[in-house]
Amino acid sequence: MEKTKKRQTLKTYLFTGILVTAPVAITLYLSIKLFLWLDSWATKLIPAKYNPETYLPYGLPGLGVLILLVFLILVGMLTANYVGRWLVGIGQRILSRVPVISGIYGALKKLFETVMGNNTQAFRKAVLVEYPRKGMWTVAFVTAPVYAGFKKMLPKDMVTLYVPTTPNPTSGFMVYVPKKDIKELNIPVEEALKMILSMGIVDPAKKL
Repeated sequence: MEKTKKRQTLKTYLFTGILVTAPVAITLYLSIKLFLWLDSWATKLIPAKYNPETYLPYGLPGLGVLILLVFLILVGMLTANYVGRWLVGIGQRILSRVPVISGIYGALKKLFETVMGNNTQAFRKAVLVEYPRKGMWTVAFVTAPVYAGFKKMLPKDMVTLYVPTTPNPTSGFMVYVPKKDIKELNIPVEEALKMILSMGIVDPAKKL
């Protein structure tokens, strides 16, 4: 009995150690991989005669990322003035007229404007909703007002929800639900996402 108890304790410690270290290790690994990929990709865009690494016996870690950040800032500065907006407008009109590409570009543009815009409320509220049927509740996120073109076809006071799947919240369903049928959660979106990623193991009940 004593040996079984010790074995169970060691097993508990092992799983606890994995639960604590695995997310940290995976996050660091993916972050480093992303940094190195961006750094390598951006460094290759610098002409050899202007690239310091051409004349040095060693590489400069972070040079590519720094160049990429400067480039993005310059693009932002350019598009902030009249000439820049005019040039961007021409580019957008060209892309909007190319079959297939216009659909992809439009969807991506709208997504980034929604998620990164200063005034957006997308994915800012976690709620409970009865889904996929009455009596079964799941965590969802209020994304945006109901599309104007649908308002005449739907009852009043409807909200747009994104219902993510577990444990991969990047896939899911968009549904329109009466506002009275959702229950707002008093927890941040990040905490709700942790519940989904952990398949319910992480429980923020103390914050409800």
